[in-house]
Amino acid sequence: MRVAVLSDIHANLPALEAILRRIGAVDEVWHLGDVVGYGPDPDAVVERLKELRARGVQGNHDLAATGDDVIRDFNVDARRAMEWTRREISSTTLAWLAALPARLTIGPWNLAHGSPRDPTWEYIVSEPVAAANLAIMATEWGLFGHTHLPWAYLAGPPAETGGRVGPIEEVEPMPDSGLVLAGRRALVNPGSVGQPRDGNPASSALVLDTERAEVSWVRATYDIRATQQAMRSAGLPARGIERLAHGF
Repeated sequence: MRVAVLSDIHANLPALEAILRRIGAVDEVWHLGDVVGYGPDPDAVVERLKELRARGVQGNHDLAATGDDVIRDFNVDARRAMEWTRREISSTTLAWLAALPARLTIGPWNLAHGSPRDPTWEYIVSEPVAAANLAIMATEWGLFGHTHLPWAYLAGPPAETGGRVGPIEEVEPMPDSGLVLAGRRALVNPGSVGQPRDGNPASSALVLDTERAEVSWVRATYDIRATQQAMRSAGLPARGIERLAHGF
C-alpha cells in the first residue's frame, strides 16, 4: 500500500495541493495533526482532507481550535492566529477537529502529533527523548510531527537488560530520499506541509510503502505569495506570514 503521510498543514491550502500533486496517486492519506492554526484556509483544508478520506490525529492547534484552554500556552502570534481561526471555522470543521483522536494505531504504525507518550505536546528533538518514546511504544514504527522538521530516529534491537532501546541513529533526510525501516524500530517525522522550519520553504511530506516498510521524503514548491496575501487580508500575524518565505 502506498500512503501519503502529512503533518502540520496549518490551514495552508496551496501548500497542501502542491504536495498532493507531487506525491501523486496513493491508496491512503494519513495526517499527524495541526491541520489548522497559523494559516488562512482552515475550512478548505479540512474539506480537502475529508474528500481524501484522510485518517489521522489531533494536534495542539486542532485541540485549541475546539475551544480548549490549551491556547493559554501559545505564544502571542500563535494565540492571535488561533483566535482568528476560532472565529472563522465552520461548525462542520469544528466537529471534525473535535472528533480526531490523540493517538491512532494502523497496523505496525503508531500515529501521534507530538510523541507516543505525550501525543499533544512533547517535541521529539533529541536521541534521549526518542529512546524514551521507543521504549514505551507498543508498535514497531512511529510517525510524529509537531517539530516541523523532517527527521528520523532509528534504533537497533532492544538491549538485553532493562528493556532499554539503543543505540539510536539520527537521520536528517535529503529531499526525495528513501529509508528502509525493516528490521529496525523507528520514529519518523515527515516535516511540515504548511510551515516548514528546516530552512527550506518547500512543502514537506512522506510517502510510505507499507509492504517494504520504506519511507521517502518529498518536497514541493508552492505559491507562497498567494498564502501570504490571504494571511494579510485576514489580518493574521506578520511573523507567521514572513516565515513562510524562509522556511523557519
